[in-house]
Amino acid sequence: MKITGRIIKFGDNVDTDVIIPARYLNTSDPKELAAHCMEDIDITFASRVQKGDIIAAGANFGCGSSREHAPIAIKASGVACVIAKSFARIFFRNSVNIGLPVVEFDGELNEGDSVEIDFTNGTVKNLTTGEGGNISPYPEFLSKLIDSGNLLTHFAKENK
Repeated sequence: MKITGRIIKFGDNVDTDVIIPARYLNTSDPKELAAHCMEDIDITFASRVQKGDIIAAGANFGCGSSREHAPIAIKASGVACVIAKSFARIFFRNSVNIGLPVVEFDGELNEGDSVEIDFTNGTVKNLTTGEGGNISPYPEFLSKLIDSGNLLTHFAKENK
């Protein structure tokens, strides 16, 4: 599985309260959540994010509450993947459950860079700078889960 996209950059400790502010948790509609995604950290995010973009962040991305709304808002906004130096464990798991690829990478990525992430071979290549590095490749079961769209769809297909 490969993803190529343009980087939208954030820093360290991006918590779920800024990914999707609590005032919007009265809905579970992905489109409505996407319309308010990241607005407390970047008011322009929802209007400038494009399908296939990749969020790059520093350490501890997704810290805070365990709300599943946060990865749903990111995925519904069109983001293809989140790449960060590290993730809060519950955010990482919620992302996998809803089919949003997430990957830990310690290399330098800048706003607007074009990046290719190869989950099968475990590589990240910055197509803008030519630099890159290695990541832990996704195991086959995780790639299948992401390709299915979410955990429930995956298990429904597996149990037919």
